[in-house]
Amino acid sequence: MKRTLIAAALLASTVTGFAHAATPAKDTTIVLVHGAFADGSSWDKVIPILQKQGYKVVAVQNPLTSLADDVAATQRVIDAQSGKVVLVGHSWGGTVITQAGAGDKVKALVYVAAFAPSEGEVTANLGKDYAVPPGIATLQADASGYLWLPADSVAKNFAQDVDPATSALIAATQGPIAAKAFGEATTVAAWKTKANYYIVSSKDRMIAPELEQAFAKKINATTTTLPTSHVPMVSQPAKVAAVILAAARN
Repeated sequence: MKRTLIAAALLASTVTGFAHAATPAKDTTIVLVHGAFADGSSWDKVIPILQKQGYKVVAVQNPLTSLADDVAATQRVIDAQSGKVVLVGHSWGGTVITQAGAGDKVKALVYVAAFAPSEGEVTANLGKDYAVPPGIATLQADASGYLWLPADSVAKNFAQDVDPATSALIAATQGPIAAKAFGEATTVAAWKTKANYYIVSSKDRMIAPELEQAFAKKINATTTTLPTSHVPMVSQPAKVAAVILAAARN
């Protein structure tokens, strides 16, 4: 009888341990925020990796019409979650999560080759002390003031480390962004009160890698440097997912 009770206690302890180990995945949603010249499908290689680890994942579809509109779209997704949120932003998405991620529900921010402004800053001014990246010099504007990247620049500057078919798909599905969005100032800096992670793309031709390093240092982020283009989540999805998972588990 004594041995049976001991065995039962050990079994209960083991089951409890597994339950505790599984709790973070069950109680945490990973919210992915895309950048300019992209849409939610830019995360399609990362999402299955995160889901395989038991996490709920939601990719925001930013309208790219203004900072306020993109923040509102992201906030709606955050508000819809029942537990904690790890908020991930790529490129322009970094500005969005900086503004949208200050609430108590958000436990960590992950910046992927992304802008990380302070409160009161506008994204357009963040790179003024650095050389204009090659990709930025190729931006085109339509009659309504929306910016887009020509397909050849996507291949040369945005996603130069992916295969031609993937580059062509990125160019075809890109989301043009209202130029005015880059002139809208943030009013909060969520990174001041959150655990922060940053992925620097050392071969980025859309945001200067040195600027990315400066962002990572400013926000005191746990930093990973990858030898990739501006889209490491496409060219190195497993390594990007590993950083996101670290943020979710810690």
